[in-house]
Amino acid sequence: MRFLLALSFLLALALPALAQELPIRIADPKARPTAPGGTGVVYMTVINHADADDDLTGMSTPIADKAEMHRSVTKNGVTSMEAVADLPIKAHGNAAFEPGGLHIMLTGLKQPLKVGDSFPLQLRFAKVGAITVTVSVQAIKGTAKPMADMPGMKM
Repeated sequence: MRFLLALSFLLALALPALAQELPIRIADPKARPTAPGGTGVVYMTVINHADADDDLTGMSTPIADKAEMHRSVTKNGVTSMEAVADLPIKAHGNAAFEPGGLHIMLTGLKQPLKVGDSFPLQLRFAKVGAITVTVSVQAIKGTAKPMADMPGMKM
């Protein structure tokens, strides 16, 4: 009986903290599978529910040496990637990380990403601080070819 009372007390203390929602929400974090020695890519949507702008300033994951924001850009028929140092997320706005646009590149993967795997990704924001999400590895339409096999892609 004492155990149940103590547990009830602890739950009562924890519920307000659990109910508090962060002003930044990460929707549908996913990565596509990779070949051995390949480069990974993460897609998701960052949603800012706050009344103030925030900046996504960096990210990291234990499964890769580097995690960086990049944007695919096509100029004169040649597609290349540009690094994005930080990304403003407007108040009540969002940023979509998707194939052919903004994405997170994972370089120096410690092992290939396989469908069904998942891994943590920590996102750092200027105002709300660090948020860790779980990224699921899944087949993603429109990305059947490895990026290195795409003609005209400069990396």
